[in-house]
Amino acid sequence: MFIGQPNCGKSTLFNSIAGLKAVTSNFPGTTVKHTHSKVNVQGRLFNIIDLPGTYSLNPADEAEKVALTHLFIEKPDLVINVVDASILGRSLEMTMELMELDYPMVLALNMMDLAEKKGIDIDPEKLEKKLGIPVIPTVASHGKGVKQLLDETIFCLDEGLKPQQLSWSKDVEDQIKYVQEVIPDEFKKVANDRFTAIKSIELDRLSFNRMLDEISPSLKQRIMEARRRLRNGHGVPAYEVIAAERHHLAHKLFEDCCCVTRRKKSSLSERIDDVIMHPFWGYFILMGVFLSFFSIIFLVASPVEEWLLGPLTMLRESLPDLLGSGGLFYVADGIIQGIAGGIAIVLPYFIPLLILMSLLEDIGYLSRVGFLMDTLMHKIGLHGKSVTPFMLGLGCNVPAVVSTRILESRRDKIMTTLLIPFIPCSARTTIILALVAFYLGPVWAVGFYFFNMLLVAVLGRALSLFFKRPSPGLILEIPSLKIPSLPNMMRKVYFQLKSFIEFAWPLLIAGSMVLGLLQFFHIDRMINTVLSPVMQHVLGLPEELGVTLIFGFLRKELSLIMMLQALGVHYDQILSVVSPQQIMVFTVFLNFFIPCLSTVAIIWKEIGRKWALVSIALNTSVALVISFIARLIFIGI
Repeated sequence: MFIGQPNCGKSTLFNSIAGLKAVTSNFPGTTVKHTHSKVNVQGRLFNIIDLPGTYSLNPADEAEKVALTHLFIEKPDLVINVVDASILGRSLEMTMELMELDYPMVLALNMMDLAEKKGIDIDPEKLEKKLGIPVIPTVASHGKGVKQLLDETIFCLDEGLKPQQLSWSKDVEDQIKYVQEVIPDEFKKVANDRFTAIKSIELDRLSFNRMLDEISPSLKQRIMEARRRLRNGHGVPAYEVIAAERHHLAHKLFEDCCCVTRRKKSSLSERIDDVIMHPFWGYFILMGVFLSFFSIIFLVASPVEEWLLGPLTMLRESLPDLLGSGGLFYVADGIIQGIAGGIAIVLPYFIPLLILMSLLEDIGYLSRVGFLMDTLMHKIGLHGKSVTPFMLGLGCNVPAVVSTRILESRRDKIMTTLLIPFIPCSARTTIILALVAFYLGPVWAVGFYFFNMLLVAVLGRALSLFFKRPSPGLILEIPSLKIPSLPNMMRKVYFQLKSFIEFAWPLLIAGSMVLGLLQFFHIDRMINTVLSPVMQHVLGLPEELGVTLIFGFLRKELSLIMMLQALGVHYDQILSVVSPQQIMVFTVFLNFFIPCLSTVAIIWKEIGRKWALVSIALNTSVALVISFIARLIFIGI
């Protein structure tokens, strides 16, 4: 079982052993659910598990609850604790907690290359001797140390090696033993006496204390007495005393086993950070990065799109001669448009978008975007930890909603979940690029993107007024800048492309075919008539586009393809039936309209039916209002 703090490279290490199983990113909060895989090592089959990144074993958020469930319920045969060697002093605090469980354990000192760059010289053998467990230096992104880690893991399993108990201060040890004496059998089935006693003293929560009243009043009495003694002896609450003990032990181990060489000048990474995270210039760099981002995608995708559309357009034009004008023609034309939409319109933008997003993630720049936006997050009533779901939302809103489990506050989870559907995912970014960037230019696409971010901020501020409690504070962790890993980037691109090809593309083809049949039986006219008050009078758009909204609820990309089919034109002929201003209004409405079906379903699952319906109502209302304003600005009455 792999467990470690966020952004320690745990999923990268897991992937180097298991293959393409977990998606890794250079910002915290990526893994929320656990990942299982079976691997064959030295002829033996092992079931390995990648748990969510967690800072401690105190069940404060969903990620920590998932980790605790696996540690206590599944009771792993061995724990591999992955730590970031470049911040070893802080990382070892969680190692102290895991050692208290008394499971067989191996410590993987990951990111050793980064530690060396920071001037941190670690003696793994000395650390191993003090902890009593194997300590293996690794660089997961390059596969270094993985074989040795597996060899030591098998040896540790066969020998049943367990960590040695580290001594705490005498007064703290006395109170732990005082509580241990009355641990009931029900608790012993979950974890050993020592871990249970420490957590009982540390976990001073109302729900836990009520549970003690039901299970063992005598245990509660001893725990309360132990807490009182520690508080009186140290002048701070008992949980702070426990935390201070771990902190002291972790840093003492760091000082005993490491030598830090002070550099005379800042590293290149630090100098780059000084520039890109500057409180003033950092925002201009951010704008420049996103402008370059859109420009590169547009410059690459536009000629490819035109080149691919040529033969597919010729094929469509030949259909009437081959099939006539009956129902078979409409079905065949719909299938070809669905295939063409995926090949020629979506993929030319989608693939470079995924590559550049993976590059920014792997380098660590997206985390810096989160830091730059942290001040704004506080102004809209959230904190920096909500940045992680927003960053994930740029790829897909579904995992972004799932990642809200890392938020401790129910208030923050609801607010963040309601805002995520307004984050332009890769599907909507493809629409922005294929319509706004292509017909109005990449600068307009960048402007659209930044308006989108501003709208999220305004909505967040408005939503915060409906919640009485303010967001709790948080320190946002910024990972070190890293040289991007090409295999890791390609792995993420592969996952996203696989999802599109297996799920979205069949929907594109089926949706085009269904629309063809609707046109043949003139059902599309009925739908357009029902929606015409919105399309014509509110948005100022052709009535024929009404039917596309139904398909957009399934997948946002569908509306892009359906738009061409509904208007009965090729991609290069759109401007003959709609104006660039109408394209902008249509894009605005489509971007903020009801979240796709998958997003609605995951919102329903995560925070309930009521909030899923609120999300639908909120997105629809905002889409209508903003689109009407856009119509007044770009088209007029």
